[in-house]
Amino acid sequence: MRKKILAVIAAAAVLFFVGKYIYDYFESPLQSGVMTLYGNVDVRQVDISFQVGGRVEQIHFEEGDKVLPGQLMGVLDKRPFQDKVREAEANVASIANNLENAERVYTRRKALIGNGSVSVEDLQNSEANRNILLANLQQAEASLALAQTDLEYTEVYAPSEGIILTRIREPGSVVNISEPIYTVSLISPVWVRAYVAEPELGLVEFGMKAEIHTDTPDGKIYTGRVGFISPVAEFTPKTVETTQLRTDLVYRLRVYADNPDEGLKQGMPVTVKLYLPENDDG
Repeated sequence: MRKKILAVIAAAAVLFFVGKYIYDYFESPLQSGVMTLYGNVDVRQVDISFQVGGRVEQIHFEEGDKVLPGQLMGVLDKRPFQDKVREAEANVASIANNLENAERVYTRRKALIGNGSVSVEDLQNSEANRNILLANLQQAEASLALAQTDLEYTEVYAPSEGIILTRIREPGSVVNISEPIYTVSLISPVWVRAYVAEPELGLVEFGMKAEIHTDTPDGKIYTGRVGFISPVAEFTPKTVETTQLRTDLVYRLRVYADNPDEGLKQGMPVTVKLYLPENDDG
């Protein structure tokens, strides 16, 4: 009976250690010099908006359209801004004419001051009037430049290559300054947000080569490099007293991906294989 009990205990121990080995083998991120991590694709998104407020006159793209850097994306009603430019131009012209006349008066009085035909007070007054008009002209020119800039801001252009995620406004709607009319997902850069446990953090280095695998059967393997390692642990327990607790610490990585066919999309789950330095062929 005792032999049977010992045999059962021995068999159980063997199964335990075999099971633990298999579990550790598949659960451990380290296999033959390759660290396997899991994450999701991230891309930058940008809100496109006008730098002035007004009524939207033109919206050129639909959701899903691709935009290139410098493409015109939308236009506001220009008429109020054109009127302000014309008003500012007229103000500059008026002050410039008055300044020209004040300059002539000052020049004549300065020439006559020597023979007593003009008093010093009259000369000083004419000089002060000229200087005031000169300052007014500079102010008017600045107002004109501002009006011209606002007129230019009635058009908005794509800052980078991207895909329209959301078309927020339609022609005829009135928008305030910096109120978005589109949300654009940029084509580049594309990266994978993944996490590495604290015990393996020391094995990860900037520039480490990576392979990025999608869940698509027989899908393309993308290449990448580690470009960011967070200096701050996440999900940190309040008290860290044991080694087991410390293994709960994870650090965020950013693996920048080469995405020539644009197959990596926002939020896509992927598997990342990092090649440790001793196995990195460069």
